[in-house]
This record gives sequence, structure tokens and C-alpha cells, in this order.
Amino acid sequence: MTTGKVKGIISNLLLVEVDGPATQNEVCLVNAGKWLKAEVIRVQQNIVSAQLFESSESIQIGTEVRFTGKMLEVELGPGILSKKYDGLQSDLEKMSGTFIELGDSTSPLDDDSRFSFEPLAKEREKVMAGHWLGNVKEQNIDHKIMLPLSWKGSFTVKWIASEGEYGIRDVIARVEDQNGVEQEVTMVQKWPVKVPLRGFREKLRPGKIFQTGLRVIDTLNPMMEGGTGYIPGPFGTGKTVLQQAIAKNSEADILIIVACGERANEVVEIFSEFPNLTDPVTGHKLDTKTTIICNTSNMPVAAREASVYVGMTLAEYYRCMGLKVLLLADSTSRWAQALREMSNRMEELPGQDAFPVELPATIANFYSRSGIVNLYNDESGSVTFIGTISPAGGNFKEPVTESTSKVARCFYALSQKRADSKRYPAIDPLASYSKYLDYLEFQQYSDENIQKGWVQEIKKAKDILRIGLEARDQINILGDDAVPIDYHINFWKSELIDFGIIQQNSFDDIDMRTEMDRQKYMLNFILGLCNTDYEFEEFEQVRDLFKNMINLVAQMNFSEYKSDSFMKYEGQISDLINNKSGSYANQGIS
Repeated sequence: MTTGKVKGIISNLLLVEVDGPATQNEVCLVNAGKWLKAEVIRVQQNIVSAQLFESSESIQIGTEVRFTGKMLEVELGPGILSKKYDGLQSDLEKMSGTFIELGDSTSPLDDDSRFSFEPLAKEREKVMAGHWLGNVKEQNIDHKIMLPLSWKGSFTVKWIASEGEYGIRDVIARVEDQNGVEQEVTMVQKWPVKVPLRGFREKLRPGKIFQTGLRVIDTLNPMMEGGTGYIPGPFGTGKTVLQQAIAKNSEADILIIVACGERANEVVEIFSEFPNLTDPVTGHKLDTKTTIICNTSNMPVAAREASVYVGMTLAEYYRCMGLKVLLLADSTSRWAQALREMSNRMEELPGQDAFPVELPATIANFYSRSGIVNLYNDESGSVTFIGTISPAGGNFKEPVTESTSKVARCFYALSQKRADSKRYPAIDPLASYSKYLDYLEFQQYSDENIQKGWVQEIKKAKDILRIGLEARDQINILGDDAVPIDYHINFWKSELIDFGIIQQNSFDDIDMRTEMDRQKYMLNFILGLCNTDYEFEEFEQVRDLFKNMINLVAQMNFSEYKSDSFMKYEGQISDLINNKSGSYANQGIS
């Protein structure tokens, strides 16, 4: 085993003189009364640079260091759901006291827990890494017990446990490799967090919509299952709230939330609220499908950097079970700042704004780990990743935002103007985009599962919004009386889409989440209103008609889909358009 002594300390960067080999990303233990974890981030002959996952206050020159020969790993097995971990997968609820003490570490899984095991594999069956050997019930999820994902080659099942209750460390199968060596399998396995997890046949190109329940996303800028997206925005525009809304309303089987550097009060809100919320899809408590990884801004910067990799590895693990996983990171700016701090301490050549030169490659490698995969048994699983970014001063040209824009396929830009005017979600529908709209796979999927020509309808809605924005600018510059009536009509058509499609009320049980069938119906209905030819004599008539329509559309959004009240409000809009006492329109809506 390689050992060494600390020769230099720069905050949490340790320079260690070693007496043997050390490898990149290897974990070493530093003797500071307690053994503290650190990770090798550079090797130069016999001097190793290691980032410490704790405060370095108790470390001195000459402190003993031991190298483990292993990379930073997570423990995978039943019992992960409902857990609240720190950035190194220590169970926070097992820790005592108000604050995390130096060197505190707890087991991520409960060794005493027992689960009802159901065998899926059979004796003499040929298996390989990721093959499902059995199934246990974890909360409301079928947790698949797999042949360890780190094992290579094919194996033959020699024995598998019968149906019954077992502990997570009990042997549930024995397999024989190609050389005749027998190995035991338990419910627990380990995987290094910075290595993409294997266990699938192929990665597929995303094409199926991932429903979030938010109309501005699902209708105008859809996210795909296994896709990637990011949410940049200045302070106070609702990044964290938007992520929480997506978490509460999405169709994900598994939800993993990584707080990698956010304020403690926002994390406490998640800790306190999520156990009490009901999942609108399954009807169970949202906490039963959620794992939270917490590394707030006052916790060690190196552990903050590790936390996003821990979250991604857990997500990949559940993907190998054929589950639909949503991974949310808040915020990746703090992760990038941790990379910058370590790069500066190692005196590396700085890039733009002092971030590491390799920042774009690091972000690209991380985002590439998401995706939808085809497993060996022809089942599919997915990891959909959405991160938030906190650009200083709302500057979308800063390095983290620009680097992310090159790899993420969805861009949900939060607007300070929309937030200030209380238009929520504050996603700017025109500045935002989804590159998946151009994917042939999504166009075929939407034609078959939503409606023929769905992508063209989305583009029509965006065109109306764009024309309405131009009309608004002209009205603001020249005044209401100085522009043609058509400018007012175009502006109010865009407002109708804004109030009817984009804005949602998270405090209303119905409006907070909209199913895709209802989104399709409402988009077609509102486009029908926008496609109607209107005739007005003065701009006040335009305002009065559209304000009434907007109010009725809002009432439709607050009513059960196709209920009596829903249809009543729709009928009132039709009557309003075809105003029997004097027509506003020369063509009624269909």
C-alpha cells in the first residue's frame, strides 16, 4: 500500500510526497486524528496533489497519508430511496448534532434492513454484468438485484436464493465465471462515481417526450426522455422553484435532487416539504421515490464537486433497472466554481473568467452520461438531466452558461422582466428553445402519439408570440392611437397564448399540472382563436374582447378537463367571438 506525508497545504489542496505509485482520482486517507478522505487530482513524479473533502485546519506538514488503491465510490443497493446524503453519500439522518463534525461519515445503506427477495434468474442461466438476478420491493419501486456492474465477461448461475426475506449483505446467488471460479453475489455493489456506469446494450437517440406537467416546457419547448436541459437565470427569477415544480409534477419513476452549493434554507425547504407532498402520477408520497444529495454553499468545496457525480451514478444505477429517472442539479454554477477553485490552487493556466481551460469538456462529459438506453433484456431505462445555472448578473455569455449551451439540448431562459411582472413560470418562450423539435425521432413520435403536424403547430404559436412582441414594442414607442388596429390584435393574440398556455398557477391543484392530452386540446383551441379574423373599429374593442377571452381561458385552466364548467367556459368564449349583438369576427372558431 502506498503511503506519503503532507508537504504543502493550500486551503483544501494537499501536496503529498509518496513512497510508491498513485493514480488519478484515487482516494487517499489523511490522518488528522480521524481519517479524512481526499482525492488525487494530479500526479507529478513523487508529488501528488489531492483535494480534501473536509477542512484542512487540523492538518500539518508531515501528516501521514495512506492511499487506498480505489477511486471515489458509491454503495448501490436497496435502501437508497428517501435517503438524504451529503456529497460523499454519508447518510445525514444518521449523524448526531446540529452540525456535521470534522471527519463525520455514516453508512449509506442500512445493514440491518431486510427485503423480500423474488428470484428472476434461474440456475444454469448465462448472465453478464447488469443482468437482473432478482427483485425486491424498495418503497413502491421494483428494485432489481443485478450481477455487479463492474464484473466482466459471462457467468453461469450455480445457485440462487429462493423467495424470502434477506439482509442486504446476505448471499442471494453464486455464479461461476468462464474459468470455473465461483463468486458470491449480495444485494450490494460499488461503483466509482467518475466512471460512466455500464450495464446496457446501447444508448438510443431521444425521441419520446418527457412530461413535466408544465405547458411552457411540454408544449413549446419539449424535453425528451433521456434528454438534457438547463435553466439559467438571474437571482430571484425562480430557478429553484421551477426545479421543484418539475420534480413534483413530472412522470419520473425515480427523482434524484442534487443541491451542489445552494443556500441551506432552500435545501431545508426540500427536506421539510417533499415528505408531505403527494406524487400526482402514482398517488404515493413524493418522498418514496426521491433521493436528495445535499452539499450546500457552506460545506466543503471538494465534496460539492463530488456530489454531482454521486447523483449521476445513482441515476445510472436505477436506469439499469429499466426505470425513468429525473436528475436535477441546483446549481451547476457552484460545481463549476469548485472546479475553478481547485484549478487556481494548482496554479493551472486559467481560461475565461479564471475557470479551467477544460471546463467545456468536463461539462460535456458529465451531460453525456444521461440518456435513454436499451438493456440486455430489451427493456429500456433513462436518465433525464436538468441543471440550473446562476450566471452573475444574469449574463448568459459567461463561461458556464456558454459551455453548457453547447451540450444541453433544451434551454429554459428565465426572464427578470417576466418574474418582475409575476408571470410564472418566468421562462422566456422566445429566448428558450428545444433542439429536439428538429429531431426526426420526435417529429415521428409526436405525429403518431400527439397529433399529425404537432411540431408545425408549436412553431405557429411561437410565430404569434414573436409577432406580438414586435407589435408591443411598436405600441410602446408610438402609442396606442398611432399604430394600426392589426398591431393591437397581434399583441393581444400573443397575450392570449401567454396567459392561456405559458402561465400556470402552482397553488391551484388542477392548473399546477397539465396532462399532454389537455395541452394538445388547449393549444389547438387557442390557435383557433388566434386564427380567427377579427374586425374592430378602435383599439379599446380589441383590449376588451381579448381580456374577456383571457379570463375565460384562465377559468378553463382551473376547471377539470372537459367537465361541465370547462365546456361552459369554452362555450362562453365561442359566444363572445360570435357576439350576437354585433360581430367582432367575420369567421367563428371551429
